[in-house]
Amino acid sequence: MLKRHDCPLSKGIKDNLQALKILRDDVEHKLLGRADKKWLALFQACCLNFDKIICELFGERLTLSHELSFALQFSKINFDQASTINRYEIPAHIESTDARLSKDMTEEQAADIEYQFRVVYTLDAVTKARSHFQFVQPASAEGKEIRNVLVQHKLADHLYPHKPSDVIDAVVRESGKNFNQHNHTQAWRKFKVRPKKGADQPENTNRDFCIYHAAHDDYTFSDQWVQYLVSQVNDEKKFQELTSFKLR
Repeated sequence: MLKRHDCPLSKGIKDNLQALKILRDDVEHKLLGRADKKWLALFQACCLNFDKIICELFGERLTLSHELSFALQFSKINFDQASTINRYEIPAHIESTDARLSKDMTEEQAADIEYQFRVVYTLDAVTKARSHFQFVQPASAEGKEIRNVLVQHKLADHLYPHKPSDVIDAVVRESGKNFNQHNHTQAWRKFKVRPKKGADQPENTNRDFCIYHAAHDDYTFSDQWVQYLVSQVNDEKKFQELTSFKLR
């Protein structure tokens, strides 16, 4: 079902389900023991994805959030114990399975919250009577700001290797369609990927797709942007909407 062209699930959700299928096939009739803790993020994401999709496809009335809530218990938490959760002695066949889950996945795919659940937290200076944990939605503006501080990024040249001409060549090669410089400009303007030339804040880009280089005053693009454009170009209706976009 995941391979069908009309499957309504996002790439992140498909990756999550494919990973769970690998786990099911590899560990069927075996005891996971402590190994299951390595994949809690996958299991949690699957639960949240299920409720999200069932509501999107069939309506909010079917949500399970009222009956099945998620409890997070942090009383007397030991951070030393928490930090060693992934250092258990895992059998070789389980480690092999774990390696297969991330095989051929990009960093962006592995970081997708629909693939594996993540929690961003901050430590606040408050009274002893109050919690020192503040949970933030990773996709929110505050969550993205925190992530920019906490995450150590790789070099921009590694994450955003494509100049505009490279993007155009890749889209033409992978889609077989006529895609030119004007179409690329229409695309980054339509999807608000980067500011217009001469903007006061040229660095305000969509970091999933593009980054600004102050040293030489230009932009480079990610693999994710290339793949996104290919998906747009391969859809006749979306490509027509793109080529009809008026530059102002």
